[in-house]
Amino acid sequence: MSVRDQFGTDVLLTGWGHSRFGKLADETLESLIVGVAREAIETSGIDTKDIDEIYLGQFNSGLLPLGFSSSLALQVSDDLAGVPSTRVENACASGSAAFQQGVKSLLAGTAHTVLVIGAEKMTHAPASLVGSALLGADYEMAGKESVSGFAGLFATTANAYRDRYGSVSDVLGSIASKNHHNGMSNPYAQLHKDLTVEFCRTVSDQNPMVADPLRRTDCSPVSDGAAAVILSTGATSGAATAPVRLAGFAQANDFLPADKRDPTAFAGSVAAWRKALAMAGVTNDDLDLAEVHDCFTIAELVMYEVMGLTPAGRGSRAIEEGWVYRDGKLPVNLSGGLKAKGHPVGATGVSQHVIAAMQLTGTAGDMQLAGARRAAVHNMGGLAVANYVSVLESV
Repeated sequence: MSVRDQFGTDVLLTGWGHSRFGKLADETLESLIVGVAREAIETSGIDTKDIDEIYLGQFNSGLLPLGFSSSLALQVSDDLAGVPSTRVENACASGSAAFQQGVKSLLAGTAHTVLVIGAEKMTHAPASLVGSALLGADYEMAGKESVSGFAGLFATTANAYRDRYGSVSDVLGSIASKNHHNGMSNPYAQLHKDLTVEFCRTVSDQNPMVADPLRRTDCSPVSDGAAAVILSTGATSGAATAPVRLAGFAQANDFLPADKRDPTAFAGSVAAWRKALAMAGVTNDDLDLAEVHDCFTIAELVMYEVMGLTPAGRGSRAIEEGWVYRDGKLPVNLSGGLKAKGHPVGATGVSQHVIAAMQLTGTAGDMQLAGARRAAVHNMGGLAVANYVSVLESV
């Protein structure tokens, strides 16, 4: 079973674009959108007149005064006048939400070629505004003052995990160090710092505690950036690379109130992971790599368990035994993850798909995993509230 088997339509990623992530003072939201969209169109080998629909993933949540950004994509070319364009928001999963809306347009037959963009401009805003904007994705804390922001919410998860299963401090340091090392090979990454395990495990002036037990190295940075992908029902002539096929996809939402969720279970992510792999007809053994949502290192630790690499409470085994490193049985976040690559909220989900597509077409440069044929992407909004998973494979 696959997307093609289930729906009778192929969904192919035929071209993509990706900006650098980081503090991009010379870029605007518009310039980021236009830049990656033009790159995606060019690499796909299509003409702008071939685009039937556009989806833009952007969280915003007050970070920018402009709250109506969908038509910024039309700045790419006057040929896009009249093309339907919709902004999609689902917290930190806005990018994957836009991606799946594009997929559904293809499957519905209302489009044959869709441009999907994810973008966010964040670093211009003061820390207080960034914090309040992100907390707008939390049921209890939206509109309230918080010193620790979203880090405090994931610290609650880390402490609940510790109380249930034991200390997590050292393993979180190992995850941070792994992703910083991976990020060194990613030219788009915000943080090119090859930090040692010892540094990441130790609280210091350079690595202060943000929200106990999460240190600075356990937290993804505030970022600007964008990524785009062309989705098509068939291969396009003149494309820069072979296409990549969407084999399976799923979305699963959990309850918004915290008291209706187990903070260490990520139940919505579990449901999305299982559904997407079932649609693709694969298991973890069939995957060559995974890009997962590590906004904080505790999220990646829990994801090892969500993915079924280990039982609950034993996620540390996946990194202690080397399973999730480049040479392990399922490398996780070869891009550096959100931790090192950066996390421009609306761009993240699209970026994960683009990075995976690069891996599957042998165009990932220094990030390349030899022989990669199949990858999984996991993106979530809030504390595992909106959860998206895709399975991509080489054609």
